[in-house]
Amino acid sequence: MGKKRIVKKGGIDKESGAKSDSVAISAKRKVDTGILFIESTYNNTKIVLTDVKGGALAWSSSGSLGFKGAKKGTPFAAAKIGETLAAKAQIIGIKDVAVVVRGVGSGRESGIRGFISKGININSIKDVTPIPHNGPRPPKPRRV
Repeated sequence: MGKKRIVKKGGIDKESGAKSDSVAISAKRKVDTGILFIESTYNNTKIVLTDVKGGALAWSSSGSLGFKGAKKGTPFAAAKIGETLAAKAQIIGIKDVAVVVRGVGSGRESGIRGFISKGININSIKDVTPIPHNGPRPPKPRRV
């Protein structure tokens, strides 16, 4: 059949376009304050940036950055999430945020530190980790 010829049509090259895929968002609206929700479990860390009313502006998780398996729950992965989300926040125009932390994982503090490293101020840090008041029903007594 012979060789196939590949014809490139005019378009935007990936290298010449945006800086990277994780930061390639356009600012649809300018927001100066927001809320940063951090959910840190033993297996993963998810961070969502919202406006003051709670509408999501940007989000990221350790799985979306390419971490797999047990590496998703590490503090290093959480710091990388914080850095990429801070870059998105700077594009949107956010200057200061209030942080809401939920969960018991190891990425709680390092996610905040990664976000601060890009120069965004933090007004408050609030912990809303759910705590059971009584817990599940205990097992029946053992019959011997």
